Amino acid sequence: MNDNPLLILPTPARALLTDDPIELLKFAAEAFKDSQVAIATLVEIRGGAARSLGSQVIVLSDGRFAGYVSGGCVEAAVAAEALLAMAEGRDRTVRFGDGSPFLDVVLPCGGGITVAIHVMRRMEEVERALEFLRLRQATALRYSPAKQTLDLVEPVQRAGWLGDDFLIIYRPSTKIVISGQTIEVRSVARLAECSGFEVTVLAPERGLRLIEEVVDPFSAVLLLHHDLEQELALRTSCFYLGALGSRRTHQLRLNRLLRLGHDQPELERIKAPIGLFGPARDSASLALSILADVAASRSGAFG
Repeated sequence: MNDNPLLILPTPARALLTDDPIELLKFAAEAFKDSQVAIATLVEIRGGAARSLGSQVIVLSDGRFAGYVSGGCVEAAVAAEALLAMAEGRDRTVRFGDGSPFLDVVLPCGGGITVAIHVMRRMEEVERALEFLRLRQATALRYSPAKQTLDLVEPVQRAGWLGDDFLIIYRPSTKIVISGQTIEVRSVARLAECSGFEVTVLAPERGLRLIEEVVDPFSAVLLLHHDLEQELALRTSCFYLGALGSRRTHQLRLNRLLRLGHDQPELERIKAPIGLFGPARDSASLALSILADVAASRSGAFG
């Protein structure tokens, strides 16, 4: 903690309740115009942990902070360390929980984490990362503890150490693309928006023409039709493709798509019956089932 008794630091106070990486980068970029900023990154997990490697806390020199590197139990302590790093003008790495010198900061899971705190000297790399994300492209920042630098680099599959540097991966938010004209469409779209997903509902008469424009590798495509003839046969880069209907209906769907010339690998991409659990007998339960499945599939695909 603060080992200089003559140094008076602000009291850490949470400014935003968010763990969204894009929101956190925006918070850092906006604050940097008027404040010092430090970015604290989770770079090591010992035992259990509430967050994944690469999770971050943004700390401003007035004590405000946002983000999480745990379940909420050490973030104020992380912010205090970041304030000290900004006051001293140099980066630092701090351990919490198991193996930490701070006996008063205990992780409920019993594990331990290491957090690397970088004092931002420039914001151009973060702004470039945000531009990639605005264009719905994945990107990464490479943190060098030795050089105390943060550089924009090509993304890899998982956040982690690459030699002596740590790579933080950023991906666009999940886009939910829905085709259908049923009550389920409204329920899924409403819940998806409340969950922070981007949502696009395709008009049936224009869906086939628009599909290539709106779908990308970070999209989940949901076919919510009760008529197989209305479904779109998609050759897209989406990470999730789900369709409404029973197992019997899905077999009819597969037979129809085979007759239309679609190959087996394409058909195997379709998740049907759609959703994580079932059968769901009402639109609200179905929406929960579908979006839970989308979230689980994204975690499996990207981590």
